[in-house]
Amino acid sequence: MIFNRRRSDDDDDDRRNSGFDTNAAQIARVYDFWLGGKDNFSVDRSAAQRVIDIYPKVVNDVQSVRAFLCRVVTYMATEMGIRQFLDIGVGLPTTQNTHDVAQSIDPSCRVVYVDNDPIVLRHAEALLRGSVEGAVQYIDADLRDVDRIIHEAAETLDFDQPVALMLLGILPMIPDDDDPYGLVARLLNVLSPGSHLAISHVAGDIRPALVAEAVAQLNELSAEKITPRTFSEISAFFEGLEMVEPGVTQVDQWRSEAADTPDAGKTPFYCGVARKP
Repeated sequence: MIFNRRRSDDDDDDRRNSGFDTNAAQIARVYDFWLGGKDNFSVDRSAAQRVIDIYPKVVNDVQSVRAFLCRVVTYMATEMGIRQFLDIGVGLPTTQNTHDVAQSIDPSCRVVYVDNDPIVLRHAEALLRGSVEGAVQYIDADLRDVDRIIHEAAETLDFDQPVALMLLGILPMIPDDDDPYGLVARLLNVLSPGSHLAISHVAGDIRPALVAEAVAQLNELSAEKITPRTFSEISAFFEGLEMVEPGVTQVDQWRSEAADTPDAGKTPFYCGVARKP
């Protein structure tokens, strides 16, 4: 698979000439390193290690966010019968992508990925290897390009039928000045009743000093800054929807066996799932 190739340090010159050094692309590669991926450079690994030095548990926390993706897709496909997924801000391909999980439950599931990182576009071939019965599409767009996303996603998804809107880790990249709440509302507006919204988001009110220091390190990498948000701010994204139990909570507590472990409640990432009535 293309995305399993490890990049050597000799590739750094190519990276600098490709434009991958700016905006969210490097943050995506840092996350790739934390997830055990191979699509990262020495500079990314150094940045990732700087955050680990500040917050050693960051790798476990990021992996908890990934595990939430698997649980939420399983919930939507198995318990809610959803067969269409719109995953915005997908990031670099790794194991257990949305289509891997959904199509393992029902091969007819249709998945549309959206991202605007050049390196993700370069690896879209890996994302597009879905089942014969279903469909997988990749759209090169920013979350702020709502009209474009809706128009192009309609080639694969039937918006008259329920869709799972996946916004996992992308909303912290949208500052308040760009009206993230309005963007989510516009996307939900075109979805049919019975559709679901899933969000994961870095918390600004859990271990706030530690999170602020770690985020500051990441924000040095990118023109697109990460914005942590509080429990109430993240809950506001679900206004007007029917929350799925247990509501807005930490990612390691959402329908997880880890909810009863000693470390439960310490992960500074919120998540939630809600149904459009």
